[in-house]
Amino acid sequence: MSRKTTYKDAGVDIEKAESSFRNLKDRINATHTPAVLSGVGLFGGFYDLSETGCREPVLVSSVDGVGTKLKVAILANRHHTVGQDLVNHCINDIAVCGAKPLFFLDYFACGHLDPAVYEEVITGITVGCKNAGVALIGGETAEMPDFYQAGEYDMSGTIVGVVEKSRI
Repeated sequence: MSRKTTYKDAGVDIEKAESSFRNLKDRINATHTPAVLSGVGLFGGFYDLSETGCREPVLVSSVDGVGTKLKVAILANRHHTVGQDLVNHCINDIAVCGAKPLFFLDYFACGHLDPAVYEEVITGITVGCKNAGVALIGGETAEMPDFYQAGEYDMSGTIVGVVEKSRI
């Protein structure tokens, strides 16, 4: 009988990611508004559009990254600012469309998860979301050994906002 291959065999430490997630859960939940209908950790986030107050709501979405600021953050070992920058980049992208931001989702990818760096980045995202009144309702953490250089990571964010149809 052959032995099953595990995530750990592939260099992915799920326990480390789950531990970091537990450390971040309260910060993430603190961004939620009454319109958020799902808890942290599901494969999808639920948001009640009736809470927007729009008669004819139109969703506006955008995906962005922080570009070369990420390299600067890694070199300076200051990771909380890129999380806030990411949220604000996305907010700006939909603000020019007249949209009010509703919720945010993050993507964090690395070779091997460094919990301190990861938690600093996600904390920055929660600070940016909280300051803007945006709910962090989901995300993805991808640990991909041999894909990223040691100490490097990438991230992106997706934001969804709303605008009244008559204001487009």
